[in-house]
Amino acid sequence: MNRRQFTQLTGLATLGLAARNLPAAAPTKTPRPPVHFFSKHLQFLDYDEMSAVAAEIGYDGLELSVRPRGHVEPENVKRDLPRAVKAMQAHGLKALGMASGIANLASPHVEDVLKTAGDLGMSYYRLSYYDFEKGETWKQALDRARGEFDGLAKLNAQYGLHGAYQNHAGDHMGSFISDVAYLLDGTDVRWQGAQYDIRHATVEGGTAWPLGLRLLKDHIRTIVLKDFRWEETKNGLKVMNVPLGEGVVDFKRYFKLLREFKIDPVVSMHAEYDLGGANKGRKEITWPLEKVYAAYRKDLTTYYRLWDESFE
Repeated sequence: MNRRQFTQLTGLATLGLAARNLPAAAPTKTPRPPVHFFSKHLQFLDYDEMSAVAAEIGYDGLELSVRPRGHVEPENVKRDLPRAVKAMQAHGLKALGMASGIANLASPHVEDVLKTAGDLGMSYYRLSYYDFEKGETWKQALDRARGEFDGLAKLNAQYGLHGAYQNHAGDHMGSFISDVAYLLDGTDVRWQGAQYDIRHATVEGGTAWPLGLRLLKDHIRTIVLKDFRWEETKNGLKVMNVPLGEGVVDFKRYFKLLREFKIDPVVSMHAEYDLGGANKGRKEITWPLEKVYAAYRKDLTTYYRLWDESFE
């Protein structure tokens, strides 16, 4: 047993002790969408270890990272994705979706990835991002991306998968909700949709984010939960990722609107704040495992609390 394996197994052994020192992640008082943890933040563990940890903390499932440098490399998907799903199921976890590197029909191993996922009973995958190219107008860029997005629709239908495009702050296509709405206009919501990210929607939309949610509501089958705050630096305001409930995202209003709009999504929980490299999907991390796991447990407990409080 090498040092890395010993450290990981020690962390697994102490997870139960750490969990007993945290507030119990008790079931919510009201029905809530199931919450799956993004496996990117457990990439320092193998499939069985990541499943054991997620189950111990109390997550309903995992959203698997099936992309280059992810938990499952696309070229190995036919071998490794079944292994990952089997490990999850052995620990009572659901395997409903994945974050992929797929953008179009030319993406490497696209058919192998989608067929394998479909055969395993997955229901959705998150697409990779489209970018604006120099010299294109906004409409030309969106029409190009729409053609690539629509090109996947037949494969999605063939394998029973919903391809979801995430709204993401920054300079990718989709930073503004209007980009995603244009991509989805007139599409079949069974096979194409949006993975709605309230953190990124708040960064780019400020107080107007409910308008974007209303615009996309019929296309949302899966959402992302994470939080942030604005921090003043010598170079101006900067976005700082923080644990759930410690930032500026108005989760109570958000959860109310999900119910009002009759959106019943699969939830993907992300932990993008500093966690010694676990937040970035690194294979080696610098923080003690029990501290990392405690943060994951706290986010889940906070989700339960905010969901219940959103009924008040």
